[in-house]
Amino acid sequence: MTRTAPETMEQSDVIVLLRAQHGMIRDLFDEVERAPVERRGEAFGRLVRLLAVHETAEEEIVHPYARGRIDGGDAVVDDRLAEENEAKELLSRLDEDGPDAADFLERLLVLRGAVEAHARSEERYEFLQLRAHTTEAERRSMAAGVKAAEAMAPTHPHPGTESATKNVLVGTPMAMMDRVRDVIRQTMGKNP
Repeated sequence: MTRTAPETMEQSDVIVLLRAQHGMIRDLFDEVERAPVERRGEAFGRLVRLLAVHETAEEEIVHPYARGRIDGGDAVVDDRLAEENEAKELLSRLDEDGPDAADFLERLLVLRGAVEAHARSEERYEFLQLRAHTTEAERRSMAAGVKAAEAMAPTHPHPGTESATKNVLVGTPMAMMDRVRDVIRQTMGKNP
């Protein structure tokens, strides 16, 4: 079972932290795909949570920093936000329909392709430049900010909130609603 509490990870460099989370996401996709039908919902719930908190933290902390610090930052970040919105749309529909949907695995593969392409683009176009244009202290500070954002982030996707401003304005109420919904679902024996 893959560990899925990114806010508790030990990495102190934001680039190392986010790359490690990309690895966790790939591992969780593998786990969901291999899980027996009766256990797929639990694994998928962990994947949904990880993707939701990871993207929120990037949108709140990393992308705004990249806009001002890397060459062509606005264009690089705008491209990443478009990818994130597409993935959130796919994830939201999958989350809504649940792992029992007849075409779940087919749609999961489409989502996986979009998420992995997005992660590669972040690593290639955003993270490499961030490493080159930031100090170790700045990357440590961003890692702390990412972990704090993940601890407070919504646990389900909310397409259309791909900016720091929108996440700050509506993120906390959505996070509270998501977390209450997760507790209710767990109490009723359903997967978050």
